[in-house]
Amino acid sequence: MRLHEYQAKQVFADAGIPTPDSRLASTVEEVMDAVDEIGYPAAIKAQVHVGGRGKAGGIEIATSEAEAREAAESILGMDLKGYTVDKVLVEAGVDFENELYVGITMDRGEGEPVAMVSTEGGVDIESVAEETPEKIAREHIDPAFGLHPYQARKVVFEAGIPKDVAMDVASILTTLYDLYESKDASEVEINPVMITGDREVVAADAVMNIDEDALFRQPELAEMEDEAAGDELEAKANEYGFDYVRLSGNVGIIGNGAGLVMTTLDLVDYYGGAPANFLDIGGGAKAERVANALEMVFADENVDSVVFNIFGGITRGDEVAKGINEALAQFDEIPKPVVVRLAGTNAAEGMEILNEDLVQVESTLEDAVQRAVKNAEEVTQ
Repeated sequence: MRLHEYQAKQVFADAGIPTPDSRLASTVEEVMDAVDEIGYPAAIKAQVHVGGRGKAGGIEIATSEAEAREAAESILGMDLKGYTVDKVLVEAGVDFENELYVGITMDRGEGEPVAMVSTEGGVDIESVAEETPEKIAREHIDPAFGLHPYQARKVVFEAGIPKDVAMDVASILTTLYDLYESKDASEVEINPVMITGDREVVAADAVMNIDEDALFRQPELAEMEDEAAGDELEAKANEYGFDYVRLSGNVGIIGNGAGLVMTTLDLVDYYGGAPANFLDIGGGAKAERVANALEMVFADENVDSVVFNIFGGITRGDEVAKGINEALAQFDEIPKPVVVRLAGTNAAEGMEILNEDLVQVESTLEDAVQRAVKNAEEVTQ
């Protein structure tokens, strides 16, 4: 479960991490009232679960009443990477000299949490990790003992944090790990931590993701779940009983089995495409279930093509094919090209049954993915 920035910042502030003065607003007039209380300059920030909000126009800095009103009117109601912005965080501007990255996540390869600190704050940390990994200092944490104070100091100094604020940054890191552990988080990060002209450290952003299986232990956070959801497609997936995660690409993916779907995602990336979603419809492939899955993927405006990857185990391939045909027949027009790959029990029979007037059929997963990626590229050209 992902918290919105304003929710995560409240958790961080309650734990003692310095955050800017802020107000939540859902109308233009509420934004103006908030700015009057906070003063200028003020940041007006869309509260949706997407990265790169600033580049997409979801964050604006206002230095006057006119700019604040213009920003509020522009951001509220905008479509931001498929999400409708219905609330913004109005936050006091921070006069900063440096931006840092501080975070805790799980290193699944090592089987331990890892603390990460970098002087390259304010940018996509994934890009930093890929292009200049030496700029991120890391320290693994034994969960039996937690983050020792010396480890927090060590990773902060290894990152090259200025000495006059190093202890403050180490304190923030220690607090983040305490929250990571006590709140059953899967990830906590601040990007950026800003160093002001007065050499204070301030959390200018906040990310906190909670392990959904542990929400029964976190009743206060569980109450935030409906507010944090923010995505109609994910809510619809819950209604249909699908495992669904919305991503930022344009190739829609449907499969029956988490491993199968993950393999398809990896291949889409390998062949130069960008996955739009993770959608596991689970066991069985009745027409209604397939139709619901297609309806969801078709409803995502980011999707330009769809790849259906089905392995017939208990469910036979010919039954799956009938379900796909019946599902697609329910649409007056197929809005996006659909590529189907069947394997497993009665796959050959299923391939013969598929209506090739409605779908494109490929015999291997590699061919299906490459065709779906090509279909998406043709739309964007």
